[in-house]
Amino acid sequence: MGKMKGKAEQLKGKTKEEIGDMADDKSMEMKGKAEKAAGRAKESQADAAARMKKIHDANR
Repeated sequence: MGKMKGKAEQLKGKTKEEIGDMADDKSMEMKGKAEKAAGRAKESQADAAARMKKIHDANR
């Protein structure tokens, strides 16, 4: 679930970034870049949690 939210946030950020670029709105472009980065972080966190769960389950 967290991975999907991360992907969605990345897509939303990319959209804002591209709209900001087309409209020459640097503020929107930067907000989009920040949102993309936050989405990547959420996705990475979800991946790490899944790997840890897999390791934990394998060691049972």
